[in-house]
Amino acid sequence: MRWLVWVLVALLGLLQYRLWVGEGSLAELHELRGLIAETETELAQLQARNNALAAEVEDLKTGLEAIEERARSELGMIQSGEVFLQVVEKPTEERAP
Repeated sequence: MRWLVWVLVALLGLLQYRLWVGEGSLAELHELRGLIAETETELAQLQARNNALAAEVEDLKTGLEAIEERARSELGMIQSGEVFLQVVEKPTEERAP
């Protein structure tokens, strides 16, 4: 009977070790939950970026205003009848005291 008690105590110790330290332990579970939270945050950011890009693509497909805005800002184009003025400022000289 005494050996049965020792076997049960050893088995309980082995199960406790696996629960706290071994594979599939509570520490590993906590680490995986943190990793999942980080991944979900990154996924939400990427989904927001994809939604913004999809809206821009849709706007470029359907609206002429977006195309015109890009042509003006990126390519420097102007419509016929418009006058392009470029203001160039002289660099100010710093005076030494």
